[in-house]
Amino acid sequence: MFKIKHLSILLLTVLALSIAGCKSRFEKIRLSNDTAKKYQEAIRLYNTKSYSKALVLFEDLSQKYRGRAGAEDLNYYYAYTLYRLGDYTTARFQFKNFADIYPTSKNAEECRYMYAYCFYLDSPNFSLDQDNTYKAIDAMQLFINLYPKSDRVAQATQYITTLRAKLEDKAFTNAKLYYQMGDYAIENYKASVIALKNTEIDYPDIKYAEDIDLLIVKSQYLYAKNSYENHQEDRYNEAIGYANEFLEAHPESKLAPEVKSLKSDSEAGIVSAKRVLADMAAQNAKYKAILDKQAKKDSTANTIKTPTK
Repeated sequence: MFKIKHLSILLLTVLALSIAGCKSRFEKIRLSNDTAKKYQEAIRLYNTKSYSKALVLFEDLSQKYRGRAGAEDLNYYYAYTLYRLGDYTTARFQFKNFADIYPTSKNAEECRYMYAYCFYLDSPNFSLDQDNTYKAIDAMQLFINLYPKSDRVAQATQYITTLRAKLEDKAFTNAKLYYQMGDYAIENYKASVIALKNTEIDYPDIKYAEDIDLLIVKSQYLYAKNSYENHQEDRYNEAIGYANEFLEAHPESKLAPEVKSLKSDSEAGIVSAKRVLADMAAQNAKYKAILDKQAKKDSTANTIKTPTK
């Protein structure tokens, strides 16, 4: 029992010393002025996927190798180390820096592509700010323009399509917000129509075209329905116009029945508004006649009471 326990302690001690030895070896190389040895160790660490340690050495070497032979490969590995660690912001800077400094390098095309790809990886969910999405699209398009015959063009084109779809998602979601806030203020329905139409202008091939066109009809219909009667005829007519545009553009759409119903309701709304306005006009005329009659009666009474001289 004692021997087993003693052996376990011995093994743990050996393991601890071994770990300590490895650490001291790395620290010794890190603090060394032997740049060649440090370079070799950085490459070894990268190839064994010890990226955090490799980064420490590459960062130190990047300053010392500036303008020297071997700087090109070092900067290439340095950029990829940052990429492997998931630091896409710094990695893309290093990839672009490599492509700018070494435009004739065999790795220049790859680094220009990786610069754009890091922006792609940093593109957030569509609900967040899309600044990196726009930059990713620009970077991918620049790569395609610079290397039109590259094998990577097809993938870059696909990434652009994916990124643009994300922008479409955000634009559509933002435009719908006005519609969803219509209950708080009817002017939001009018704003919804404007935002939705602008979305179609910005993204003419948007995949949500039918949904957008339906929301335009619904927004305009609700804008008219919640307006005062003296504004309803014009606003309902706009809704009917949008409904006709939808049915012409999407005659086979599964949403067509709903649009036809909104058109019918808009036509009925015009009839109802005219009836209300006619009733109001009749009531006003009746009230005015009563007032005029009373005024005439009062005038006659005043004439009788006035004494003659």
